[in-house]
Amino acid sequence: MQRLALVTGGTRGLGQAISLALKAAGHRVAAVYHDNAEAAQAFSQSSGIPVFHWDVSVYASCGLGVAEVEHELGPIDILVNNAGITDDAVMHKMTPEQWWNVINTNLGSMFNMTRHVMEGMRERQYGRIINISSINGEKGQIGQANYAAAKAGILGFTKALALECARKHITVNAIAPGYCDTSMVAKVAPDVLHTIVDAIPVGRLGTPEEIGRAVAFLADEGAGFITGATLDVNGGQYLG
Repeated sequence: MQRLALVTGGTRGLGQAISLALKAAGHRVAAVYHDNAEAAQAFSQSSGIPVFHWDVSVYASCGLGVAEVEHELGPIDILVNNAGITDDAVMHKMTPEQWWNVINTNLGSMFNMTRHVMEGMRERQYGRIINISSINGEKGQIGQANYAAAKAGILGFTKALALECARKHITVNAIAPGYCDTSMVAKVAPDVLHTIVDAIPVGRLGTPEEIGRAVAFLADEGAGFITGATLDVNGGQYLG
């Protein structure tokens, strides 16, 4: 059955691959972006996926955005909470702005987005919620106390919500990607990147498409007995 999927941060990087994978799986997809309108519009034109603009760190904006999507496209049955940012610094140099910007965008958005689709999913007694965490939310990383805290918080959020929603046939799962070949990773210094790849047992970076396929699997109706789980897609770099 064709469902409507909403993907936050869905026009670039991992989000773009997730949007495309869900479309390839037969779903209708709406992608949310915050920055780089030009890239978002180019993605929409090339993919045929409609894009919507709002800030997932702001609760009211998420409410207005979800209402707009549902007015134009119908009820949202699949939510992929993918939007995220980094703003790295070691703790003794981190500013309050760096801390809260990352926490509000990466973790606060989980509540902001999910709260606005939850009642509809419960009424229809169906839903798939997939939250994108990170390997660094499981093992930590120097200079990323804000990012690791947010991504670890996503795992607790996922488990608690899964228990709340199970009897309503709404599954809630997380994916914890390892290091993937994205523009964010491309900014890493070559010698540091070499060290990262050396630490990955499969000997390479992941691809955005591999994350997209993992999301499509959890979004499928056939995945209804999987909930509260964290799917590690990291090439064996961290075995939690």
